[in-house]
Amino acid sequence: MNKTVFTKFISIAVLAAGSFIIAACSPNQSPLKPQSVALNASETLGKSLFFDARLSSPAGQSCASCHSPAHGFSHPKREQATAEGAVKGLFGNRNVPTISYIGFTPDLHKITEDGETLYIGGFFLDGREKTLQDQAIQPILNPLEMGVKDEASLVKKIKAAGYEPEFKKVYGPDSLDNTRLAIQNITNAIASYQRSKELSPFNSKYDAYLAGKTQLTKKEQLGLQLFEAEDKGNCAACHPSKIDKASGFPPLFTDYSYDNLGLPANRKNPFFNNPTQYNPLSSGYKDQGMGQVIEGENGKFKVPTLRNIALTAPYMHNGIFNTLEEAVSFYNTRDTDAKWGQAEIEKNVNKHELGDLKLTDSEIDAIVSFLKTLSDGYQIPAIN
Repeated sequence: MNKTVFTKFISIAVLAAGSFIIAACSPNQSPLKPQSVALNASETLGKSLFFDARLSSPAGQSCASCHSPAHGFSHPKREQATAEGAVKGLFGNRNVPTISYIGFTPDLHKITEDGETLYIGGFFLDGREKTLQDQAIQPILNPLEMGVKDEASLVKKIKAAGYEPEFKKVYGPDSLDNTRLAIQNITNAIASYQRSKELSPFNSKYDAYLAGKTQLTKKEQLGLQLFEAEDKGNCAACHPSKIDKASGFPPLFTDYSYDNLGLPANRKNPFFNNPTQYNPLSSGYKDQGMGQVIEGENGKFKVPTLRNIALTAPYMHNGIFNTLEEAVSFYNTRDTDAKWGQAEIEKNVNKHELGDLKLTDSEIDAIVSFLKTLSDGYQIPAIN
């Protein structure tokens, strides 16, 4: 996606996320223990729901089971391409994406750039839900995830778990009285937590560097230069890395567009190898991405944020790469090295911004070093 497109909707993303205060880096922070922040009443309630493993069916899986704070709010099992749901033996068809900084994602909308219609924002990797609140309920009701039968069953679970007094305090005395209103309040609470500073602290080494509080190493600095250079990595074309000039806001490392990278199918995905009523095609299944939602967008998936990317392996929508080195190498030689194999969905493959970048091994190493500066919880070195 052209970089200029990003400036057309970054303000929308910022406004949609609410008014955020960038957290200062603290020497007590750790990449594996996000800083504790003050939450308001709806965020606190949403956090309780997010971490409550009693709400799945069968009980035992929470939202945090697949979106662990210690792993950049992605799945903790780095060796698994996709996550197992509450029902043992059932796996999702896609890699669990990070929900770090998800609160800045604009609602799904389309723009026109050079006569081409582009879709921006939306939720899930295929953009099938327009808003964050719409997204919040879907994993809970998904039989491959938390497995709750229906909305009415979820409301019963919420009441049985003792949340009614909290809902009345936050949303009023009738907050759980009927299913429709209850679901609206439940999803509002979860979305409020997802928009909170706890998921978006802006306290990586790169944030400290942008604020003039630390310096990048020579390798990290080279990696940044390669990341931004249009004749090298050109990563910033879809993952903008500069402070927004109009708003002064830190980079979110995604333009929220959709792209087909030409990835091969991942036959190690458990979804392929476990034929059920949810995947009768088994190994013949092909993931059309946004094409399942919007005609003509076959093979396209949402460009993810690169914040916390070092913590969120495996990579890509199908979890095909286990390391950042593999992922960057694929961008580098997709079109010149037969080892990558055939694209699962050949329509709409991006032929312009990746595939033959001519990066050396040392340049790939430098880009990976830079990507590791995007992990939250950076400790500013003490001054002696």
